[in-house]
Amino acid sequence: MDSSHDSRRLGLFLPLRLASYVILMSVVVVWMDDPQYLRFQTIIYSILTLAFAVSLGLEKKYPLKGVTYVLIGLQSLLEISIESGVIYATGNVNSPFSALFVLTIVSAALVYRMVGTLVVASLVSLAYAFIIWLGLTGSPDSELSMQALKTIFVTHESVFYAIFLHILIFYLTAFISGYLAERLNSQDRQLVDASLALKRARLETDDILRHLNSGLLTIDSGGYIIYFNRAAERILGYSEERVRGMPCSEVFAERMPALAEYLMSGINSRVTYPRKELEIVTESQGIMPLGLSSSILTEESGGLRGVIAIFSDLTEAKRMENKVRANDRLAAVGELSASIAHEIRNPLAAISGSVEVLNSELQLSNENARLMELIVKESHRLNVILSDFLSFARVSRPGYNKVELCHLVSDVRELLRLHEGTPDNIEVSFESNESIVYVIGDEDHIKQMLVNLALNSCEAFEGRPGKLLFGIRTNAAEGTVDLYIRDNGPGIDGKIMDKIFEPFYSTKKQGTGLGLAIVHRICEALKLKLQVDSHPDAGTTFWIQFLVYSQERREAAEAPPLAVEAAPTTF
Repeated sequence: MDSSHDSRRLGLFLPLRLASYVILMSVVVVWMDDPQYLRFQTIIYSILTLAFAVSLGLEKKYPLKGVTYVLIGLQSLLEISIESGVIYATGNVNSPFSALFVLTIVSAALVYRMVGTLVVASLVSLAYAFIIWLGLTGSPDSELSMQALKTIFVTHESVFYAIFLHILIFYLTAFISGYLAERLNSQDRQLVDASLALKRARLETDDILRHLNSGLLTIDSGGYIIYFNRAAERILGYSEERVRGMPCSEVFAERMPALAEYLMSGINSRVTYPRKELEIVTESQGIMPLGLSSSILTEESGGLRGVIAIFSDLTEAKRMENKVRANDRLAAVGELSASIAHEIRNPLAAISGSVEVLNSELQLSNENARLMELIVKESHRLNVILSDFLSFARVSRPGYNKVELCHLVSDVRELLRLHEGTPDNIEVSFESNESIVYVIGDEDHIKQMLVNLALNSCEAFEGRPGKLLFGIRTNAAEGTVDLYIRDNGPGIDGKIMDKIFEPFYSTKKQGTGLGLAIVHRICEALKLKLQVDSHPDAGTTFWIQFLVYSQERREAAEAPPLAVEAAPTTF
């Protein structure tokens, strides 16, 4: 049993102890005129009673429970001693004050329960028997004692039965009061446990509802808001203190009248919505899609108690839904377009070859020569566009193999040195904190991705000299490898940052708009994390995060892809 329960029990015990003290002191002082032989005991008894009351008052601040129980025990012993003296002096076996012993036994039951009460009853019985024996003998002499016993058992049957009856009453009182105290204590313990369990359940329920990610509000049968959790505050933009106890039609009238209408329809018409989508206006005056589910709260008799509504912000879900739909459309269009592009490429190759033969055999001049040159140039450009588009469409099925990244970057640098799109005034360098780095990926796709990023950076210089750096940074603790391509070019305008990975979007006159789209598509297919850090006139850095190769990671390559972030991020 906890200390708070003990304190309450002792607090209830205090009035009974004070009543016992008042009764006993009244008998001793008023009835018996304060006899000399009881004066010392009454003084000590008064001091102990005062100390007991003081100890209960100090228990909230100081741990005095042990001291309090000792004081109660000493009180009981002195009480028995004083009561014995009173009974001895007021008629012995015929004394009217023998009932004082019963009061002591009942008092002990409230503190010591069954076992302690029986011990006190035994002490009381011994004390009573002793004073009766002393009253008959008048002396502790052994011969007189034996004579007194013979007197009790042989000639004075009434005395014997009086003693027997008193002792029986003492034990019966002890047993009944101890039993009742035990039952009372058990019931009190059950009540405390049930109260704590109910309090814990209330706290846990309130804590769960308050920390739900979904908004939750409840209105009563009059339409007044009676519950509003933290998620509801975040989603709707109202504080609980402001809206609790107010009518929902008034609170939501300005920015979200549809929500108030749906809630009140549950009150007025008992209409519920298992799933409903609506739009509300946020504090920043933006439109937010809201998913709502409402239910009716009823009494046991069937009467209406109110309406409970659970809702959530669907902004991110709508964005992901639109993205999935866009990807599905792009996949379907890409598959069809790839087939068409493949069919166009065959006749285009024939046309381009025929035009080049005619250009070499015919002697054209002036306008005809310019037109022939334009045809050859545009045929080549169209072939490049078709090649890039086919590369974009074929990215969907990469392999997951062991790739040595440092060697692959060296191959890419060699390809760039020989590529016609790499100006001579661009310095290409490489740095790494490890000489050999193995990652999970597809070598051809990674090589294509790095070439596209490098060529994109070279084109951004627009003929000006510049520097291009390939870098590898391993993180053994996390099991990842960061590959970055950094240039010191003009940077990317923040206004177009969200569009740079869109297919066919390009700011260059001769660009196809598929270079970075292919990079993005490869990262999605290989489950790589792609980030961009760019500042005007401070260059651009593309970061690609790989997983260090292991057989376990290779087998787990079918896991959902890592997020691809196109927004600028500073490392």
